[in-house]
Amino acid sequence: MKESLDNGNLWTAYEAAAATGGALCARGGDPEHWTAEEWEANGISIDTRSLKPGEMFVALRDARDGHEFLDNAFEAGASVALVAHAPDDAPEGAPLLVVGDTLEGLRDLALAARQRNFGKRIAVTGSAGKTSTKEILRGILSPSGKVHAADKSFNNHWGVPLTLARLPMRADFGVFEIGMNHAGEIIPLTDLVRPHVAIVTTVAPAHLEFFKSIEEIAEAKAEIFSGLARGGIAVLPIDNPHFALLKQRSEAAGAAGYVTFGEKDGADFQLLAYESAGAGARITVKIKGETRDITVGIPGRHQALNMLAALAAADAVGANLAAAIKALGDLTPAEGRGARSTIKLVDGEATLIDESYNANPASIGLLGAAPVGENGRRIAVLGEMLELGPDAPALHAELSKLLVSAKIDRVYAAGGLMLHLWEALPPEMRGLHAGSAVGLVGPVEDDVAPGDVVMVKGSNASQVSAVARALKPRSEKQESTS
Repeated sequence: MKESLDNGNLWTAYEAAAATGGALCARGGDPEHWTAEEWEANGISIDTRSLKPGEMFVALRDARDGHEFLDNAFEAGASVALVAHAPDDAPEGAPLLVVGDTLEGLRDLALAARQRNFGKRIAVTGSAGKTSTKEILRGILSPSGKVHAADKSFNNHWGVPLTLARLPMRADFGVFEIGMNHAGEIIPLTDLVRPHVAIVTTVAPAHLEFFKSIEEIAEAKAEIFSGLARGGIAVLPIDNPHFALLKQRSEAAGAAGYVTFGEKDGADFQLLAYESAGAGARITVKIKGETRDITVGIPGRHQALNMLAALAAADAVGANLAAAIKALGDLTPAEGRGARSTIKLVDGEATLIDESYNANPASIGLLGAAPVGENGRRIAVLGEMLELGPDAPALHAELSKLLVSAKIDRVYAAGGLMLHLWEALPPEMRGLHAGSAVGLVGPVEDDVAPGDVVMVKGSNASQVSAVARALKPRSEKQESTS
């Protein structure tokens, strides 16, 4: 899905120059054909490997200096490059937009994109569920208008400005994921987005390496409310122990009101019952006092709660609520976040649940509820959870209780922290522990048998996706990405 939903171009040369205060130029070229001022950009890219013809290339200085890749960018079809200087080896005649700092230039484009758009903006943060909620919002808002959201988890200091700078002028809705791992990081991002609705999905012990307590994490998540547009609404998890703090911070930030979701009585969007149903689920909810039975396309109780948060936000920005509820049935899990596929074996089939971009333990219940074939087993392949601070060993060991409760038959674990889980597991559940995820690839491939269900789960940094990739060449996709 292209992120620019306009039929025309996203930025003209003069619009971008006016937004950034940059200089339009080109090195050499035909003096009778001044390419520096004649370009239009149909999108924005920071990576020449994924850049599409006609897009602006932004030469960010991050892990590598983007200025080193100007040749690659223009070979890939870039219409212009946003640069902090014009390198001596810049391609002859290639249009350049020169600014003092390219990240600030990107932020300037983002601000201008926001100011010229009259749609509604929703920002999502939380210790888990941000990307899933963003994708749910993309699906349920679509019946009510044109939706803009990043195709990837662009939620950091450059990802949020990039997503906003790509906002088409005529988009009806913009959805922005905002992440953090230090206090104060959300403030400049939410101030840039100025959301009409801000969602906190949950507060949990993620990033404890950088915080003294979970309450400090809640304070950091609550920073999202500081950027709310006038009349903005907060969407809050009523079940969370830090709900009262989030509510107080939203009110102090000037929110015009708040809407709650969760399982507790009194929630505006309440989950009453959950039941797995094939590749999806059936849920019973109470929405603003009215009870409804809904079939949804994504399984998991935690996902049902994400859906309620998304419905609350959709309702708050004036989307058609009935159409949004109906759209829940058409949702499918995103790649690496619960997508299922069938693994073809010599003598039968097994099922892969790919959670290789999701370290949230809550979704282990998906594996426990998954039906197995005759003599089939439930196999968990787990990468370690990162940035948990001094409590990391205990938090990994505690996963054993969840795995036993879910009746998982065999566990494969990767990483030093996962050794604590390994030692806490009953011996009969132990498959193999390896220092890295790569060490699990062969053993898991050899162990998978007909009727098995295999969940590969961990953060992207854990590299457990190597196991999922190894199994996928033998699989046929059941669930397309949303």
